[in-house]
Amino acid sequence: MGSIGVQIVCVALGVLGLIGVIVCCAVPRWKVSSFTGANIVTAQSNQQGLWSECVVQSTGQQQCKNYDSLLVLSSDLQAARAMTIISCMLSIISLLILFCGADFTTCIENEDAKPKMSLVAGVGLLLAGLLVIIPVSWSANIIVRQFNDPLVLASQKRELGACIYVGWGAGVLLLLGGGLLCCFSRPKSSSGGTAKYYSNSASAPNKNYV
Repeated sequence: MGSIGVQIVCVALGVLGLIGVIVCCAVPRWKVSSFTGANIVTAQSNQQGLWSECVVQSTGQQQCKNYDSLLVLSSDLQAARAMTIISCMLSIISLLILFCGADFTTCIENEDAKPKMSLVAGVGLLLAGLLVIIPVSWSANIIVRQFNDPLVLASQKRELGACIYVGWGAGVLLLLGGGLLCCFSRPKSSSGGTAKYYSNSASAPNKNYV
């Protein structure tokens, strides 16, 4: 089983990754206006997220409106909603399992069950990291492709928002935490039982000779 220090590092990575996923899911900064070409009017900028679209004035005023229907969203944002929510839930469950099965807690007294629980938590963090990296990369690919499309008007082009980078960072943190747990949390082998078996068999001939 991994050391206490490794488990504490994994908990820290998991918590930071969870915070990043929550920010990525809640903040409407997936797509932002692109001021390129003839689009030089910077008095206001549009910001799009998973749940709402905001218009930010140059004076600092901001007005946001929730999407009227799920059907108005593109396929990448619809998938991003589901994946980020599942990633948040999976991260929380994995961290709770890790706390229960860690060496620095006494929630579980069974020493044989602790490494198995840590391994399950590691797999959960790995899946949570993948679930946030996939939609973020998908949206980034569509944004870049539309930006380089000459048929798209300059006023309709968008750039990568801050949430895209936050999502990448959160996914990497979750993958690191889950990978460390999977590497250092291994169930104990049953070598102790086989050693006792051989010692008993070895002592049997001595009794026969006596």
